[in-house]
Amino acid sequence: MTSSLNVKATLVSLLILVLTVGLWYAATLPRAGSGTAGMTAEQIEYQKMLGKDPGAAKTGGFPTPAQMGETIWKHVSNPVYDNGPNDKGILIQLAYSLGRVGLGFLLACIVAVPLGFVIGMSPLLSRAFDPFIQVLKPISPLAWMPLALYTIKDSSASGVFVIFICSIWPMLINTAFGVASVRRDWLNVALTLEVSPLRKAFRVILPAAAPTILTGMRISMSIAWLVIVAAEMLVGGTGIGYFVWNEWNNLSLTNVIFAIGVIGVVGMLLDLVFGQLQKWVTYVE
Repeated sequence: MTSSLNVKATLVSLLILVLTVGLWYAATLPRAGSGTAGMTAEQIEYQKMLGKDPGAAKTGGFPTPAQMGETIWKHVSNPVYDNGPNDKGILIQLAYSLGRVGLGFLLACIVAVPLGFVIGMSPLLSRAFDPFIQVLKPISPLAWMPLALYTIKDSSASGVFVIFICSIWPMLINTAFGVASVRRDWLNVALTLEVSPLRKAFRVILPAAAPTILTGMRISMSIAWLVIVAAEMLVGGTGIGYFVWNEWNNLSLTNVIFAIGVIGVVGMLLDLVFGQLQKWVTYVE
């Protein structure tokens, strides 16, 4: 039953893809009268003298599916070249972005998970930290960028800081909620058995709260991947966000669309990884 549903869903997805590409192709067809049809030899020659070639293939405006195919193949066939600061392969740009996201996310984990653990175990600290969390949580990560650039004075480190500051809140809140929601029966059993606090934290509370903690990590990673593109547009230099901005400045829509597709695919893969981790730690009561 499930496999049959998967096959049907795959077929519907392929149909949607074909229809989308078909509509795209139809929308980017050359307009009537834009070719050489109906033009005399003198008119064609006159257009060429003006720097226009009426018989040439479509080169401007929104790219066609064929032009996108050429661009994708160009990047995929040579993804690691390095021709200088503004011309690097897509894998190199992705490596810079993933490195910043990974470092910022790791720093957020180091701070958010232990702090969320403490807040979740202590009602007093939960109430004390709550005003700060509620004030800092809604601030746009990019609003921190000017302050980071001024204090850190390094664009790449500022990008990592933005990832850190936007990743920390979902993890902190979910960890505190997961720890505070551990069943009282389990804690009472640990208390009856006189389990040490450290053992209780790692053998009772952490496994029980792990699904909620992973949910927070999954949300944080999605936000981090969203933010890195905007951050790299501001700080410049390297990364997939800078690639998008640089290609926009070069008026290369095909490269911009290709980068958007790459960002979507990488974001999907990151979400799948955390979704799988979430399944591994999920338990049935």
